[in-house]
Amino acid sequence: MKRTLLSFLAMAAMSATAMAADIKPAIIYDLGGKFDKSFNEAAFNGAEKFKTETGIEYRDFEIANDAQREQALRRFAKDGNNPIVMAGFSWASALEKIAAEYPDTNFAIIDMVVDKPNVRSVVYKEQEGSYLVGVMAAKASQTGTVSFIGGMDIPLIRKFACGYKGGVLATNPDAKVLEAMTGTTPDAWNDPVKGGEITKSQIDQGSDVIYAAAGGTGIGVLQTAADAGKLGIGVDSNQNGLQPGKVLTSMVKRVDVAVYNAFMDAKNDTFSYGFSSLGLAEDGVDYAMDDNNAPLVNDEMKAAVEAAKADIIAGKITVHDYMSDNACPY
Repeated sequence: MKRTLLSFLAMAAMSATAMAADIKPAIIYDLGGKFDKSFNEAAFNGAEKFKTETGIEYRDFEIANDAQREQALRRFAKDGNNPIVMAGFSWASALEKIAAEYPDTNFAIIDMVVDKPNVRSVVYKEQEGSYLVGVMAAKASQTGTVSFIGGMDIPLIRKFACGYKGGVLATNPDAKVLEAMTGTTPDAWNDPVKGGEITKSQIDQGSDVIYAAAGGTGIGVLQTAADAGKLGIGVDSNQNGLQPGKVLTSMVKRVDVAVYNAFMDAKNDTFSYGFSSLGLAEDGVDYAMDDNNAPLVNDEMKAAVEAAKADIIAGKITVHDYMSDNACPY
């Protein structure tokens, strides 16, 4: 009986080890690299949290151009990585093809819906978080003119801009909101010089609060705004510390949670499929407060933002989703 019990325990231990060995998580970043201080870095942080908590290593890769997407994804799947997480909507085309070729591999994509039985799609209600930072921008502005700088001109980034404009105008109907995009190609995500040039132009037009949703390009936006004595607003990751005392807040998008959950669910054999949309109610987006921006945000400003947040969660305020009709009513 004792020998049988020991044999059972040994088999159970071997089984657990085998299951752990089957977990070979991987993440492939979008253009701009994993240390962009924004979207990709948030994804990286989620993978790092998983590694710290579980001791399980993960594989990652930074593409240099769009042509590498399908090749990189197929290589990871062929090597047995599972699950594979892709950060960014631009992975959709490659994933449609590779997911069908590797039906036993679990995939997760962030910022796009890919309808395949082995794919988890995670999208966000960026308009809700952008509305909140718009409220704060309107409260902080001394000139009545604020602005937005996007990266690549796509509906997803227009979604940020529209939500921001909604929050600004709900707070100050007489405010002026300037908008600009950095470009129409993926290079727009990693052009801090051009981001700085657009920022200077907007400041010349009276803007004193500039919200950047532009990946690595946003680093140039925040730097230029700070150098000019104006306020920047960060995005995706908490960027308040990039220019302490000069970044009003950041619209945080919890990409890290999507990556962490995908890895952990695979580890726990609870990986699910389909799509989810994460907003304020789901803690998928928010605005950032810390020691770096606390002196910039007075009680009245914070109360206004918190009131708007509560009303959005309660359904009293519905922030328009630009991607629903490719139009902004504000």
